[in-house]
Amino acid sequence: MPDISRDEVAHLARLSRLALTEEELDLYAGQLDSILNHVKAISEVAAADVPATASPNPTTNVTRPDETVPCLTPEQALSGAPAVEEQRFMVPQILGEGE
Repeated sequence: MPDISRDEVAHLARLSRLALTEEELDLYAGQLDSILNHVKAISEVAAADVPATASPNPTTNVTRPDETVPCLTPEQALSGAPAVEEQRFMVPQILGEGE
């Protein structure tokens, strides 16, 4: 006997305000029954002595400590720019910003 009936699918569809055809009710009843059977099989396999985990591989923090290093001077950073104005990159106006 299936775990979910066609009538239960119709009830869920009404609660979800979904208009399902007769064919869709049969299709979804079968799909939901399959999903429920898979969940049941997984819960039977899960052992009480195995702790729940999000990942089987332990993860560690892979960040490095912050270190202050010398950076480019404004002149070095702007040296390759096609146009410069007041120590800033000069770009074309867009979206009518000057209006």
